[in-house]
Amino acid sequence: MSKLFNSKYSDDSKPLFESWSFSNTNYVLFGIGLMMIILGYLVMNQGPEGVDSFESVTLAPIMLFIGYIIFIPAALLYRDKQPETENN
Repeated sequence: MSKLFNSKYSDDSKPLFESWSFSNTNYVLFGIGLMMIILGYLVMNQGPEGVDSFESVTLAPIMLFIGYIIFIPAALLYRDKQPETENN
């Protein structure tokens, strides 16, 4: 198997996708971020007064910012805390 699919932090016999470190929390954060982005674009499109509405100018960019800058990176960077093992 190529080195592309092997993790450099695990043993060579186990491919990267078998030791995937994403947990359910990562997927939930990613889903929330994706929904914020989709809703942000929908709110931007559905502004009642056209281009100059509060939703299109203020609310939608805030929603997009929260989705792109907060939730998606948090989903990629979050790791569950692993119990520390004591070396005797």
